[in-house]
Amino acid sequence: MGRKETIRKQSPPPPTHQGINNAHPTPPPLPVKAPNNGRKGLLLKNGSATTGNNCASTTPMDLWDSLFDGGYRADVTIETDNGGIIYAHANVLGMASPVLRGMLKEAKGYGQKKSISIHGVHQDAVRVFIRFLYSSCYENEEMKEFVVPLLVLSHAYNVPQLKLVCEQQFEHGLLNLENVVDIFQLSLLCNAPRLTLISHRMILRNFRAVVATEGWRTMRNSHPGLEKELLESVIEEENNQKEKIRKSKERKIYLELFEAMEALVHICRDGCRTIGPHDKDFTRDQAPCKYRACKGLEMLVRHFAGCKLRVPGGCIHCKRMWQLLELHSRLCADSKACRVPLCRNLKEKIKKQSKKDEIKWKLLVKKILGTKRIGASVSFIASSNSISS
Repeated sequence: MGRKETIRKQSPPPPTHQGINNAHPTPPPLPVKAPNNGRKGLLLKNGSATTGNNCASTTPMDLWDSLFDGGYRADVTIETDNGGIIYAHANVLGMASPVLRGMLKEAKGYGQKKSISIHGVHQDAVRVFIRFLYSSCYENEEMKEFVVPLLVLSHAYNVPQLKLVCEQQFEHGLLNLENVVDIFQLSLLCNAPRLTLISHRMILRNFRAVVATEGWRTMRNSHPGLEKELLESVIEEENNQKEKIRKSKERKIYLELFEAMEALVHICRDGCRTIGPHDKDFTRDQAPCKYRACKGLEMLVRHFAGCKLRVPGGCIHCKRMWQLLELHSRLCADSKACRVPLCRNLKEKIKKQSKKDEIKWKLLVKKILGTKRIGASVSFIASSNSISS
């Protein structure tokens, strides 16, 4: 057996002081900023581009765009109008669209390549559509130009993400009075309910201007049934607006009646400005009244107290005062402690009224309380408690 020899590497001698500046290696060059491809309208993740030193300079969407633009190992040719051809990948198309997946299964080709056709729209629109299947990206100008055929393609090939983008484009500015009738019909064919609703509302709100457009005249000739349905919806919308205005006016009247009831209790219990119960002392530095109906009701009470025709039907102002007193008696929760004049007497009179009048008054009370969204006991029991105290 031979003798084992250990070979030791001798370390170089330390540099001298004179050559220490030349001992360090030359530093590598600084990293170059990633080039900008100048793409506009990309739908980046989280709404913004990735920043930071630890992030890759090329995003996955850029890679998908490069795969589509370069056609690397493309195994599908898409034939379009005017003899155009677009190269794509079967796996990408099949994953993005179930319709294209079925077409690729039935497609014929030479070797491993298959060929399908997309006709009826512009070749550039087909290219924008296929690019969206790769990276969900689009150019803003191309979207504005081809939004209508892209909506059709998204429906025909079952790409809901693209259909949503097209609907948003119409909602945020591309829908106008000139194309609203055409888009309304297209939304019905493409099963886009939100776009249908938005375009239908625009037609109703601008009906006179829309009727004068070329789109409406074309629809009248080609789809008279749809025109009839739109006219019926316009009439229904007008009736709804009239009913809404009527209910608003009615609610205002009921609200004024309720405020008048509160003001009447306020005058008879606490007094207001220069009118009130006989045992009330009025001072000059009174706080402003918070009841809006007080001023008009004060004038009515003064007239009622001094009118010589103070009988129901004798004076129109006194008749109104009698009605307010009766309405109060129906709303009052405790007539025994109430200080409103004739409250207890009218309570007894109510029991002798006809059934027809009783139904009419009950309906009025119900609507007044429904307008204020409170019960009668809430408002007027509090008044009675303060009276008894």
